[in-house]
Amino acid sequence: MSATYPIRVEADLDPELSRWLWLVKMFLAIPHYVILAGLAAAFIVTTLIAGVAILVKGSYPRALFDFNVGVLRWNWRVGFYVYAGLGTDNYPPFSLERRADYPASFEVDYDPNPSRPLVLAKWFLAVPHLVIVAVLMGDWFSLQHPSQVATGAFSILNILVVTAGIFLLITSRYPRPLFELLLGLNRWVYRVLVYVAFMRDEYPPFRLA
Repeated sequence: MSATYPIRVEADLDPELSRWLWLVKMFLAIPHYVILAGLAAAFIVTTLIAGVAILVKGSYPRALFDFNVGVLRWNWRVGFYVYAGLGTDNYPPFSLERRADYPASFEVDYDPNPSRPLVLAKWFLAVPHLVIVAVLMGDWFSLQHPSQVATGAFSILNILVVTAGIFLLITSRYPRPLFELLLGLNRWVYRVLVYVAFMRDEYPPFRLA
């Protein structure tokens, strides 16, 4: 990954993770889920407003950009703590702002001159990535049987995270290759999110690094 790539999804694996804490993190993070649900709704609205602003004025309003980066940053911290990584036992802060003391970070460079035509084409251009993200984030049963509802089904990402938890439970170790794989998959997902939210014009790379 080039050092100049404008989207940075980073995380440091805690050297000593609890064997047991991952079993209750889903419950401990409930306050975050409630807030993130509201933030996700706001994110959709601000993204639509930003798309119109780019078409009309040729710029992504900086306040909306910073807010949307903050929402994705908050989501990544919570994900790294529990459902997307299990990589830290440090409870996520309730904040949209940068936190140098937290082991998961998310940054997007602001583009002062986004492309107007791309606003109308990004969702179409991103279809190959959206298919991959759907496979990673959707549960496999529902992908195979869309007319049926799967109870308790897991996505590929969830299965890998639970595998990491089982390793912790049995060996008290988090396999480094598994951590790198999960980090790479999360990078892929967030790059696509940034692209379809009109925040950057660079087409997401088909790679994990």
